[in-house]
Amino acid sequence: MPGPTLTDIARAAEVSTATVSHALNDTGRLGDSTRRRVREVATALGYGAPQAPRTRTLGVAVTMYPRAWNYTEVAYFSRALTAATAAAHAKGYALTTLPADRVAEDTWHSLAVDGMLIMDSPRGDPMVHALRARGIPLVFDGVPGDPRPGDHWVDNDHEATTREVLDHLVASGARRVALQSGDGDEHYARAVTAAYAGWCAERGEDPLVVPFDVADGQGRAFDALLRGQDRPDAVYAAYDPGGHQLLTAAARLGLRVPDELRVVCASEDPGYAATEPPVTTVTLDPERTARAAVGLLVGLVEGGGEARPGPVVVPAALLVRASSSGPQPAAG
Repeated sequence: MPGPTLTDIARAAEVSTATVSHALNDTGRLGDSTRRRVREVATALGYGAPQAPRTRTLGVAVTMYPRAWNYTEVAYFSRALTAATAAAHAKGYALTTLPADRVAEDTWHSLAVDGMLIMDSPRGDPMVHALRARGIPLVFDGVPGDPRPGDHWVDNDHEATTREVLDHLVASGARRVALQSGDGDEHYARAVTAAYAGWCAERGEDPLVVPFDVADGQGRAFDALLRGQDRPDAVYAAYDPGGHQLLTAAARLGLRVPDELRVVCASEDPGYAATEPPVTTVTLDPERTARAAVGLLVGLVEGGGEARPGPVVVPAALLVRASSSGPQPAAG
């Protein structure tokens, strides 16, 4: 069926067709609120702009947190973006990285790209909704918040990885394991937390979950958990800064790592190999994930690709170091 016309959009938005044209083509002297409202109405009606000429450019954005933050400073995203750029260049494409604060605006309605790699897409993602309406090919890093038949994404098996970490900690002598996990809406946080809750239920234990706070450099969120006789003797931090937060909290509370507290952190930061003690980490292999995602995206842009819709699973790996090796024998 034909899509909505400019007249349909104008009627729904209660503006003129000229205003609709200016809003959709980023022309004219419209106020930001009017331009944004018209584009939102057009997207809600399923309006798709005419197919733009090929640009030989791909886009990438992290859409989970629509605020100003420099995700390129996070080791996972930094490494993924470097690998994605190299993979795009190898196939003759430029790669445009969108700043996080622009993701919250209306950039996606006029974004000139042949395809888009979207990382950590939440449920109800307005960028995804708008790009789908425009018919722009999409590939996701992580399960999309609102998956549809025909979607492509690259991800790790977070349930299997979480269970591997928890079983490793128990094998090292831990009796009670807590989890530091995000409270956002991305699939990663939900999958890791659900896997941990299921593992605890199988053992007849209540989950102990500490919300991740990127601004909590001193690890104060762990203080209540790590005080008292019933404290856990191991924590799995599912986000990059969590290992540093735990080491800082343990030092402040007088807990020796790993003798009294074992620590594992999901991180791509090589600096964890040089902490005291070196921290056991989980790598999600962002380079391999990014290369696979770009390959899928170029395939879709250039003719649909041969890959079946659904997930491409990239194995994660547990890099065991001293922080989770269990109590050390006494000297002498």
